[in-house]
Amino acid sequence: MKKIILPTDFSESAYNAIRYAIHLHEDMETTFYLLHTYTPPIFQVEYVFQSPSQSGLDDLYQTRAMKQLEALKQRLQDEFAISKHIFKMRAAFNTLTDEIILITKNENVDLVIMGTQGITKAKEILFGTNTTQVIKKTLCPVIAVPSNFMYRIPTAILFPTDYEIDYNRGNLQQLLNISKKYGATIDVIHISSGYDLTEEQLRNKQKLKDILVPIYILNDLPDQGVIKGINQFQSKKAMDLLVMVRNKHTFFERMFVEPIIKKIGFHIEIPFMVIPLIDKK
Repeated sequence: MKKIILPTDFSESAYNAIRYAIHLHEDMETTFYLLHTYTPPIFQVEYVFQSPSQSGLDDLYQTRAMKQLEALKQRLQDEFAISKHIFKMRAAFNTLTDEIILITKNENVDLVIMGTQGITKAKEILFGTNTTQVIKKTLCPVIAVPSNFMYRIPTAILFPTDYEIDYNRGNLQQLLNISKKYGATIDVIHISSGYDLTEEQLRNKQKLKDILVPIYILNDLPDQGVIKGINQFQSKKAMDLLVMVRNKHTFFERMFVEPIIKKIGFHIEIPFMVIPLIDKK
């Protein structure tokens, strides 16, 4: 059974991402973890001088969050025929990123699916702080779903690469699962740096081709900015899902700083899947 974390701040952006997750796995046996984390405002005197349990505020926030999660679960049950889905509710006094890492380790989670902006809906944080931190630090793939994205079957997947990653099937398994389930093609795009590929890059390119055969199409683009290349490609060929692998040693990792993530958010209108590079065979 697949296990997926669905963070929520009870905004419509979060609900839209949950709706996307359910559609994406509608005929699969799946356990969804409806997760809400809370950190009460520091200005509350009780939290400054006492522990949450001593002040009683922890129980208050926990009770309130669980009621909201119950209402969310009921809303989902009313909207979807979800006989193959199990919903587990979790409210925790913790940061969202730390709680996701904890659940991922303890429950062997496969995937996190979340919205790109929080309850503030401020335009300047299209990729909000929580989304950014989860993408940067989580141990499993994350799909960030734009607030206004309406679900459609993912039959065309965009996969930018610099061929600096030593790819293996284990890391790409969630991508392969989606491609197999929906018969999706994967457009691999490489944006030229102005130099020929090194021997290592050529080896990595061949490994990637071996893993993705026969579902990939290779596209070589001229030297330009990554975001510009992605947007220009999408303007010519509509995509349903953007996928990148997070690796601190490549230029993509240098993109995973908050200002650039937000810049990507302003330009990308499709779900964005980020895969951490973990030593899996």
